[in-house]
Amino acid sequence: MLQPKKTKYRRRQKGRMKGNSQRGYQLAFGSFGIKAMESAWITGRQIEAARQAVTRHMKREGQLWIRIFPDKPITKKPAEVRMGKGKGAPEGFVAPVTPGRIILEIEGVPFEVAREALRLGSQKLPIKAKFMVRHDYIEPQE
Repeated sequence: MLQPKKTKYRRRQKGRMKGNSQRGYQLAFGSFGIKAMESAWITGRQIEAARQAVTRHMKREGQLWIRIFPDKPITKKPAEVRMGKGKGAPEGFVAPVTPGRIILEIEGVPFEVAREALRLGSQKLPIKAKFMVRHDYIEPQE
């Protein structure tokens, strides 16, 4: 699963996720992608599940880019512990995603295959996502 090799600080504040994505909102690598329509924390496990679903449907043809990385540590206190006594221990890592952020991109597969692969991938994520096509994409003639 995706997680940083090391972090400067073990714990981080929650923060707020208001507004739309300020970066990563355009297709940069592939011809097709999925764009987040809601805000959420996406875990490394969810990203990996989406990646597996997409690559399986593409039958390992084409190329896949993951445009988000879970680098925010999330803490949790043990069960049945009273309030107070400091912040909990790090539990895992998440990627904060705001509306407009491109999550996955693919290239090198036909339109219909890409659409279905990314639909299957977006079902593994806890947010609504929209299928995107590059504005200058032209279907190759066979």
